[in-house]
Amino acid sequence: MRNFSYKEVELVSGYLKNKQELNETVTINAVYDRFEETGRIKAFNCDWKEGDEQKPHHFWDSDVAKWMEGAAYILARRRDDELERRVESLIDCIEANQGEDGYFNIYYTVCAGERFTNRNDHELYCAGHLFEAAVAYAQATGRERFLKLMEKYAHYIYKVFVLEKSAGFVTPGHEEIELALVRLYRYTRNKEYLDLASFFIEQRGRHEKEIMAFGSRELADYNQSHLPVREQREAVGHAVRAVYLYCAMADLAFELEDEGLKEACLALFEDIAGRKMYVTGGLGSCYLGECFSKPFNLPNSQAYNETCAGIGLMFFCLRMQKLDNRSAYADVIERVLYNGVLSALSLDGRSFFYENPLEITCLEHFSSIFGPLRFPALSRAQSFECSCCPPNINRLLPVLGEYIYAQDGDAIYINQFVSSILKADGICLRQETNYPIDGKISVQASGAAVLKIRIPSWCEKFTLNRPYTLKNGYAEIINDGGRIELELDMTPFAVRADARVQADVNKLCVQAGPVVYCAEWADNGDNLHALCLSSDFKCKIEYDPSIGLNALEISGFEACSQGGLYTRGRRELKEKKIRLIPYNAFANRGPGDMLVWFNDVTR
Repeated sequence: MRNFSYKEVELVSGYLKNKQELNETVTINAVYDRFEETGRIKAFNCDWKEGDEQKPHHFWDSDVAKWMEGAAYILARRRDDELERRVESLIDCIEANQGEDGYFNIYYTVCAGERFTNRNDHELYCAGHLFEAAVAYAQATGRERFLKLMEKYAHYIYKVFVLEKSAGFVTPGHEEIELALVRLYRYTRNKEYLDLASFFIEQRGRHEKEIMAFGSRELADYNQSHLPVREQREAVGHAVRAVYLYCAMADLAFELEDEGLKEACLALFEDIAGRKMYVTGGLGSCYLGECFSKPFNLPNSQAYNETCAGIGLMFFCLRMQKLDNRSAYADVIERVLYNGVLSALSLDGRSFFYENPLEITCLEHFSSIFGPLRFPALSRAQSFECSCCPPNINRLLPVLGEYIYAQDGDAIYINQFVSSILKADGICLRQETNYPIDGKISVQASGAAVLKIRIPSWCEKFTLNRPYTLKNGYAEIINDGGRIELELDMTPFAVRADARVQADVNKLCVQAGPVVYCAEWADNGDNLHALCLSSDFKCKIEYDPSIGLNALEISGFEACSQGGLYTRGRRELKEKKIRLIPYNAFANRGPGDMLVWFNDVTR
């Protein structure tokens, strides 16, 4: 199976199109401005010296590289002279400060000592993001100056790690370069890059020094060095590192037709989706180390759910679609996109969440005499010391078209529901919908013998105006060029977690289509933990233009105080109208309480 390029798919209208335009007109510039204010842009001059302010950090290269990648995608679709000038200026700096041997890293050029000696300093991680940006810019503009600079760097890394074996470590401490090298290979067809990616993947978990780097074998889980990758069956450690690694494994499984890597990827996906993923699609339930935790350990107020982990999960699922054409991957992409990723971006497009918890209680946040808790954050920020998440959003939103359609032989898969036009290789397909505000989807296509339309796993009822067969989560339709009308039942419904999820026992949450809902202080007061719902709730749906999606008014209950701190007898419940908004829109009206999982009083 192949996914169509973002250049072949144009989003026409609707909720995701609006988010894409917001990124192009506001967010991409807001992130650049913050990077300029914090010294990240100037750092590319490589002229910092001891005593100067804004000392470069070891991940600054990657922050800016991701921004450059996002800018490239925007430039592929529309002319923006200022955006192009900014990218070209950064390329000028890279060219001027790149070593004769091809090496480029700001931190190790102006701050640190010997290169490739510290496994944990993001050196190869930064290189990977620069490679991805270079490929994106070449694809977008046809200009390959940046690409040639990074090819020189990639060749140098191959020389150091594979030929000379002179580096102080064997595999990256933070995975990323592996998937970037595959991408570099796909564009250039230079097999050296594929071989280097394979080297880093195959050597992981095989070297005692790296396994024991943190003092014990158990701690090697943190950067997935605990086992050779082909033996890994459980998602462990730092969530972003993990999903980037799994992306590279899936890429190599596809390129090399490697069944062993494919088998590992399938098991890792099932572990994530079946045991370690929040209802919002968030990953990394442990804020200590930004890590996966034990299966079914999914606390709400302490949920870390780093934005980059959600984006990385989308990357991984997109690759898994190519290996295994089940709808499960598109289901997860939809869940994490509409909930755990878009929650990171403010409605005005200028500020961001690094973490995305499922519950906020201000009483708990400010309960200590030593000051407020650092986590969870109560509001989005314009930048972070480690500002990896904002530019990750910059590079995701412009390429949403890649997630909508795929091709396998004479069949076109419709994986996501977005008003869009696909034009590629004699295929012309138009999709019209107001999803996820409603569930009506209209499709008309030429040049495709078969259409396979995903029926989301959350959908129990749907209507389709054509005969179909249902297989692997897709409605398969013989295409005659006529209009296909699908309607998904978008009635809001209650969701319960597996009984092994301790935090959510005797609780439920509300979902409508792919959108998970929450209650906020601004609509329901501060006593959110006392709110109760029954699974047969009555609901009024109303479009909220400030959010761009539907809000819900639900008939629920509120637990009443019994007049003493501890009392006997049954809890009294009073009826209460509860207003819910999409989870992805919380924290846009000031800091305050928020709740996703409600007490279940179903009788």
